[in-house]
Amino acid sequence: MADVQRILKDTFLTNRSDLAVAAGAIAVTLMIIIPVPSILLDALMSLNLILAVLIMLISLYTRKATDFSIFPTMLLVTTIFGLSLNISSTRLILSMGSKFDGRIIRAFSTFVVGAGGTDGIVIGFIIFIVIIAVQAIVITKGSTRIAEVAARFTLDGLPVKQMAIESEFNAGSISEEESRRRKHELEREVDFYGQMDGASKFVSGNVKVGIFISVINLIGGFIVGMVLHAESLSTALTTYTTLTIGDGLVSQLPALLVSTATGLIVTRANSQGTFGAEVVTQFSQNARIYWVGAIVLCLMAFLPGFPWYVLLPMAALLGVIGYRLTKKQLTAGDKAQSQAQTAAKPKSEGAQEFSPVVPLDPISLELGYGLIPLVDKDKGAELLERVTRIRKESALDMGLAVPRIRIQDNMRLEPSEYCFKIKGVEIGRGIIRLGYYLAINPGTVSEEVTGERTKDPAFGLPAIWIEEGQRDRAERAGYTVVDAPSIVATHLTEIIKRHAAEILGRQEVQGILEALRKDYPAVVDDVQKHLSLGEMQKVLQGLLREQVSVRNMVAILETLADYAGITKDPGFLVEKARQALGRQICLQFSDQEKVLHVLTIDPVLEQKIIESRVDAPGGAIAALEPAIQRQWIKSLSQAVAAIQKQGYFPMILCSEAARALVKSSTEREIPDLVVLSVPEVVADMHVEAIGEIKLEQ
Repeated sequence: MADVQRILKDTFLTNRSDLAVAAGAIAVTLMIIIPVPSILLDALMSLNLILAVLIMLISLYTRKATDFSIFPTMLLVTTIFGLSLNISSTRLILSMGSKFDGRIIRAFSTFVVGAGGTDGIVIGFIIFIVIIAVQAIVITKGSTRIAEVAARFTLDGLPVKQMAIESEFNAGSISEEESRRRKHELEREVDFYGQMDGASKFVSGNVKVGIFISVINLIGGFIVGMVLHAESLSTALTTYTTLTIGDGLVSQLPALLVSTATGLIVTRANSQGTFGAEVVTQFSQNARIYWVGAIVLCLMAFLPGFPWYVLLPMAALLGVIGYRLTKKQLTAGDKAQSQAQTAAKPKSEGAQEFSPVVPLDPISLELGYGLIPLVDKDKGAELLERVTRIRKESALDMGLAVPRIRIQDNMRLEPSEYCFKIKGVEIGRGIIRLGYYLAINPGTVSEEVTGERTKDPAFGLPAIWIEEGQRDRAERAGYTVVDAPSIVATHLTEIIKRHAAEILGRQEVQGILEALRKDYPAVVDDVQKHLSLGEMQKVLQGLLREQVSVRNMVAILETLADYAGITKDPGFLVEKARQALGRQICLQFSDQEKVLHVLTIDPVLEQKIIESRVDAPGGAIAALEPAIQRQWIKSLSQAVAAIQKQGYFPMILCSEAARALVKSSTEREIPDLVVLSVPEVVADMHVEAIGEIKLEQ
């Protein structure tokens, strides 16, 4: 019982507005069938009139058309409501005849018309016809046409506008939240004008039905009055014509207001404020027009037969408006000139014209003019979407929020050339032939395909340019075939992985800490007690330099807080952070059976590497004798080539003391070599030694 009471309470108290709307919709529908007393009919007709007035006022005060998004639905509701009232009034007029006591209809048939008797009938009939003509031919037809055109052009322009938003987002002009907000507004605009295209038909249909009902009222009234009520022709004509005109005016006046509101809504597609504010703004831009208008009215006042007592006051009014606008514009001009002089004064005293700091883009893509179609909004701009996805994937894979990538053209490049820059310094370059596909040879090609030989810009693999007709054949032969946007996207992904440490600056580290502080304030406060922002940056850069994801930032910061009290040596802290991320690192390089296939180092050689340690400002490095260094690299290269032929990734397992030294000594010759230390290997991971590196005797 308590649950039933709670459900009833939630239904009738919480959703009052929904219940009221539902009850109103049902009542409006029932009015078509159930007779309505005249007093209630007067109240509902008054409600219909004030509802139409409110809709028109909302249309005038709405800044954007989409702010009144329920307007298409309101058109349907008001149309059904007006027709229900028209049917109810028709029933009462035909049933009661001269005894009909509806005050609203009687008032419109006499007072609103402005005359009684036969004159009132004629005048009312003429006004009714004029209102119908204005609404049907001028307002409704024009609004319907504008709604159709607006819906078509809004829908046609949707892809271009979406690409423009993506372009601004990728260029860094707007944030991701602003991009989502603009796209949502764009979708609302398309939906609104699409609905208006159909809803405007309600208005035109309402006019036609109103004419039909008025004719039925008039003919039916003659039949009912003369046949059923035995009234004379003059009495029936006076009674039913008067009531029909009153009923038609009562029903068509709200419809006229709603039609006008429809025209206002669909014609204000580019408005930036309310209708009144825009009228004031746009009619006060030039004072000269008011002076000219005043002069024209003065000349007309002196012409024979013209009402000078009307034209001269209007000319004076225009003159006053022109004088005030002139004074206002002169004041604004003096203020602007004063500001310009103030701004120019420091420059004349030797101040710099430009900012002393010109910030560089964290990462940018420059294109030759021949590659502009890759980012052209009118041609798909597929590359822009790829760049956005790459930034999101980098955040998930590396834990690095890549800054927005600025894309711009560079006339110094060849037409088909592109290049990537990090902080203004070039780090990658490639050539693309639009209309062709790049067929990359991964080493397993069974059949050669003819084409222009080149190299994959991302990995340097041998490749050829082929036409679209050769694509299927190349894929069957074992080539990896990619299109132009994929080439640039793959190159960008590889650059972000290889240069993640350069992309991560102190500002980015500060952003990471601020984001973590919301959920892990204790961890952030603890690590900041021991390490500065720069020291944390060096540790994170050390991890990213070896392509270790820093997404598990909580574990990294907790480890730094544990060991920072012992030493602040970045190399030591990097090793401890790697050990904390041991499972993540092992899973990154193990096979499906959780087996690490590694190379080991001869203990004698490993000890020599440890003994050659030299502490440099950038960290510890191995300073082996040149002869030993050459032998070490030669033996390592042979071992790496041997395991690569077996299909294994080159990976070395050594002691913690030697790991950083082994990596530093091989970074130039074998940059992709993975070096793990024994403490990084977790207990449930299996290790299989597939070779040992020794110096040649």
